[in-house]
This record gives sequence, C-alpha cells and structure tokens, in this order.
Amino acid sequence: MTHPGTRRPGEARERETAGTLQRERRGAGVTETSAREQRVPGAVAERARAALGSLPRGEARAVQALLAQGSDVIRVSVSEIAAAAGTGVGTVVRACQSLGFKGFQDAKIALTQDLAPLVGERSPEHIDRGDRPAEVLAKLAASSAEALSRTPVSVDGEALARAVELLRAAPRVLLLGVGTSSPLTQDMAYRLLTIGISAEAPSDVHVQHVRARLLRQGDVAVAVSHTGSTRETVNAARGAHEAGASVVAVTSFSTTPLTEIADVALVAGGLETRYRVEAMTSRLAHLVVLDSLLISLVLAEPERSETAQKLLADVLAEHRF
Repeated sequence: MTHPGTRRPGEARERETAGTLQRERRGAGVTETSAREQRVPGAVAERARAALGSLPRGEARAVQALLAQGSDVIRVSVSEIAAAAGTGVGTVVRACQSLGFKGFQDAKIALTQDLAPLVGERSPEHIDRGDRPAEVLAKLAASSAEALSRTPVSVDGEALARAVELLRAAPRVLLLGVGTSSPLTQDMAYRLLTIGISAEAPSDVHVQHVRARLLRQGDVAVAVSHTGSTRETVNAARGAHEAGASVVAVTSFSTTPLTEIADVALVAGGLETRYRVEAMTSRLAHLVVLDSLLISLVLAEPERSETAQKLLADVLAEHRF
C-alpha cells in the first residue's frame, strides 16, 4: 500500500524520462514550430511512440489512441480520445503535456501537420498551391455549400424542437462563446431581442461565468463551441447547469466536455482541414442552426415577435437618414 505523499516505484524515473523527452523535443526538432518548419513526415508521431514506455499507463493509452487516428486526428474531440483510451479527459490533456505540447489542441494540430501535407490533394477543398484567388473562392464556396447541405442530416430534429421549446419559455437567455464563436453569440443575442426574448451575450469570459451562475431554473444558456472543449465556455456552461438553468450546446462534435453538460446538443459543422483549423464552414453551419432556432421561435410566438419587430422598426428609423 502506498501512503499519501509516497511516490510509487518508478515514478521518479518516469517523471525524469518525460522531462527529458520534453527537453529533447525542444532541442531535437519535435517542437511545434520546428516540426512545422522542417516538414519531416512522421517525426512527431515517431517520437510520441518512442515516449510510450516512459509514460504512466493511462497517459500511454491516451497517446496510443491519439496516434491511431492518423492524419484524421484533427477531426476528433478530446472526449472521443478519452473514451477510446478508457481514460478521463484530464489524462488525455496530461499525456499531451507530457509529450511537450501545450494541450490536446496543440498536439492534434502538430500531429496532423506532421502526418499529412499542409495543402494538397487530400484536403477536402482540393486547394493547390498554384490556385488563383478566383479558384480558391470557387472551391471554398463549394466546400461551404457541402457543409451546409449536411447540416439538416447531422442535427437531431427532436433535439432542435426541444431547444426551441426551452427558449420559447425562458425568462432569460444567456449566449456563451469565445474566440471565433463569439460573433455568432453576439449576433444571436441581438436577434433574440428583436423578437421579444430577453437575451445577452457578454464578451468578457469572466462576466459570462458570473452571469451563468446567476441564472435560475427556467432560464437557458446557449453555448456555442466548435470543439466543445474550450475551457471558458465549458466552465460557464457548467455554472449555468449548476444554477438550475437548461444548457443548449451548438457544436461540431457529439462527444465533448460541453455535450456532457448540455441538456440539448445540436451537432453540426464542417470538417476541419489540415491548414484551416476550425474552418469557416463550421461557423456557417452553426449560424444556420442558430437561425433555424430564431425562425422557429418567430413561428411559435408570432404576436410577441410582431410586437417586438414594430418597436425595432421605430428605433432603427431614428438611426437612419
């Protein structure tokens, strides 16, 4: 039996070896920057495999699950890797940090760019280095159209209807999102106000968390996150859940820390590419999902929406020539 504060046999060696790996990674071309600069296919993955023997069992399983994804690792979430490895999300993150990465997101980007060319025929948009701007535009438009066409298939209809009912009855709605998801939440909060629903989308993450904890039963928090594993968004959503509010998640992955908290998960998003991480196609898909919620609310409460729209028209008239 190991007493509290007593290190298990071999733990010191494992920590020393992991530390050596991180130092080697910084000095021998395994850093994120140098790996991307050198473009030596398989270098990062090979060193990760070499480190398996020096990692605790749980972390080693997490690394193996990560490597098993190959270049498609860019399309999986941290929760999916944890499930595949039979470990927790925290173990996956620690495993990535033991390899010298900042965290899971940093690791999967480096591994993806290590195992596949930055651009080329494998990318969903088939963009080549010699493409002219007009060709890039056409290919991206086609890719976005494809992502939008998949949205009705990926979003569960019953979940969407449930989200509409929660929002319809909510005294207050709080929109949560950071980074590239933040503009979507700002837009949605404003548009909800224009149909008579009290909504807000604080831009500061601390304010988001505080507002989430101040919600009550019947209120709704709508959390928008491509990965579903952004710490600030997940923490605020958890605060809303603990306060008794319902949580609606709009995300690109079905198994994430955010969907584990959410009462309703609306999953839609474009595939990430090897050179456009968190691509705009995902934002477009999320925007369509949010728009469908808005229009459904207008149809469900036409009188409330019409009254608010008239007031909005009067206000806007004062700001236009």
